[in-house]
Amino acid sequence: MVSVNEFPISTANNIPGFRIVETKGFIYGLTVRSRGAGGQIGASVKSIFGGEINQYVKMMEESRDEALERAISHAKELGANAIVAIRFDSNEISNVMQEILVYGTAVVVERE
Repeated sequence: MVSVNEFPISTANNIPGFRIVETKGFIYGLTVRSRGAGGQIGASVKSIFGGEINQYVKMMEESRDEALERAISHAKELGANAIVAIRFDSNEISNVMQEILVYGTAVVVERE
């Protein structure tokens, strides 16, 4: 995974310590994951007793990271070296699939 020092990312419209010198445009990264039968059975049992469902947490963390990496790749393709106004969205596609979308604005920044 790319570190923030190598590729700054911010949920705000700016990045402290950097000046935006060019806006490259809208970027996104998307992934869709299936929960799988094994995870569904384990989650169903866990939901009866309550508590965190670790299988789903792991799946969502991996999905988030994958979508973020794709967004960074998209920004780099446009010639950007940072992303501002980044957002994460999640949506259930069916009973067994989850979509993770990362989107934002690709920019070129310089250190102040």
